[in-house]
Amino acid sequence: MPEILRQMVPFLCAALFVLGFERAARRRGLEPPGFRQPARRLIGLGGLALGLAITVFAPLGAVGAPTPELADFAAVRPWQLFAVHLVLLASTIVWYSSGYAGSGARWTTQLGFGGRRPGGELALGVAVGIAAWLVVLAATFLIASLVTAVGGDGLVPDRPPAAVVWLVSQGVLLRIGLAVSAGVFEEVFFRGLLQPRVGLLASTGLFALAHLSYGQPFMLVGITCLSLLYGLLVRWRQSLWAAVAAHALFDLVQLLVVVPSVLERFGGFFPEGP
Repeated sequence: MPEILRQMVPFLCAALFVLGFERAARRRGLEPPGFRQPARRLIGLGGLALGLAITVFAPLGAVGAPTPELADFAAVRPWQLFAVHLVLLASTIVWYSSGYAGSGARWTTQLGFGGRRPGGELALGVAVGIAAWLVVLAATFLIASLVTAVGGDGLVPDRPPAAVVWLVSQGVLLRIGLAVSAGVFEEVFFRGLLQPRVGLLASTGLFALAHLSYGQPFMLVGITCLSLLYGLLVRWRQSLWAAVAAHALFDLVQLLVVVPSVLERFGGFFPEGP
């Protein structure tokens, strides 16, 4: 793919999606009142499109590029791990401010945090986060078995992505912060902002696409299962609290327990300590 086209793909995809997003939101009666003003509408949707291009559609521009190796992460600084979440937050703030500033609307309601007491929802989310491991493991094992049975052994990865190997070699506090950050900001963006306006399947597709940069398409099986689970949880509870807790706990268990244990058992994956 020519480099100029590779760079344009994420922005073209984001622009097309935002046009559909706007129509879907209007059809559902969820268009922000501020978007009646063309300037605010342009700023709000432009901010959303830019955020989508950087965080969701960017992996499409890397299709066909070499898969990252451990050495490629040597220059990554800890704060950069939170860059995607900061972009999601900034995009959400621009969209909300453009659409609702001065309207009297509460951001907690518009982004999914209203209506229920957080305590009970967070406890439910913890339980779902634990159960999510069983769901993902079962689905991944089943699909891997089916793929292997039809001769697709080469499609099933024999080692985790370099990004994950590098990440679990970092400090515990950094991994905890990243898991909590993902639980909050990814749920706000994908389930709080996008899902009510474009639906469960579309928001799940975008969530999976955002994780394509790991370089192992087979991982999308588990990621898609998780996204559907979080989306159904939000639809059931009409609140983000439980999904935030479930997402953060799942990532915590993955980064602090499961992946390190697997890597240590098989050995040979960890890079030199920072």
